[in-house]
Amino acid sequence: MHSILIAITGASGSIYGQKLLREAVERFAEVNLVISPHAAQVMAQELGVEIDLHHFSAEELFRSEWTPTLAEQVKARLRYYHFADFSAPFASGSHPCGAMVIVPCSQGTLARIVHGIADNLITRAAAVMLKERQPLILVPRETPLSIIHLRNWLTLAEAGAVILPACPPFYHRPQTIDDLVQAVVQRIWAHLSGLEEGRQIRWGETREEPGAGAF
Repeated sequence: MHSILIAITGASGSIYGQKLLREAVERFAEVNLVISPHAAQVMAQELGVEIDLHHFSAEELFRSEWTPTLAEQVKARLRYYHFADFSAPFASGSHPCGAMVIVPCSQGTLARIVHGIADNLITRAAAVMLKERQPLILVPRETPLSIIHLRNWLTLAEAGAVILPACPPFYHRPQTIDDLVQAVVQRIWAHLSGLEEGRQIRWGETREEPGAGAF
C-alpha cells in the first residue's frame, strides 16, 4: 500500500486527524487530504489553527513542529483536494486509494455514507472505497449514541467498513494527552494492513517494559 486518503470532518477530535496526517507523510509515498468546512471550524476552536479550504497551508496545520524536513515531505507526498472537488482521481472507482480513513468522522458524514448520499468529495470517496472493497476506516467520536447512530454503525460494518471509535485505552498508563491520541492513531495503523503493528500499545505491556505486566 503506497497511498492513503485522510478525510477530516466536523466532529470533535481534530487532533486525531492532525496526528494521523503528520505520521502519514512520513510513511506513505502519496497522502491525499480532504477537510470539510465544519472540520475547519472545529480545528480553529480545538487546535487554534486557521485552515483556508481554498488555499490550504500544511505549514499552518503543523506550525508547532514545522521543519525543513517536514516541509520537503509535505511537498513531495501530500496532495490536498477541496471538499467539493469531484475531479479528484479517487472520486472514481477506476482510481481508488489504497486506504481511506475519516478521522474524526462526524455522525452526519457517517449517515450520508450509509445512505449513499455522495454530496461531497469525502462521501463520494467513501462510496468508492466500499464498492471497490478497499479499506475504509471511520473514527467517530460521539457519546451517548442513539439507536439511529448504532444502526448506521452496524450497516457500515456489514458493508465492510471498520468502525474504530476514538476510545483511547488506559492500561498503558498515559501521562499526557498526546499519549491518549497516539494510542488511537496506533490502532488505526494496526488496521491498515498491519502497518506499524509492531508499535501498537498492547494489553499487558507498559511503555517502559515491553512484554511486562501492566498491573
